[in-house]
Amino acid sequence: MKRLLVLFALLLLAACSKITAENYQKLESGMSRAEVVAILGEPTQSDAGSLLGIKSESASWQNGNTVISGQFVNGKLLTHGMQKQ
Repeated sequence: MKRLLVLFALLLLAACSKITAENYQKLESGMSRAEVVAILGEPTQSDAGSLLGIKSESASWQNGNTVISGQFVNGKLLTHGMQKQ
């Protein structure tokens, strides 16, 4: 019985995703990457590069069919979007 309760608790925790419309609404252009990660967690995918001293990163967070994407320039959120696939 104890094992079932532990398993059930773990399943509930796994179902708690940070990739939600509510958290998306908290994002604002100009936020630091650290602020975004505090809201959404580490990105599922990320691609970064640098050109002429300008650092850019394209990151995405996915849970099920919901994807939140963000583009960072020099560590600040420039644009972001959310879509259901």
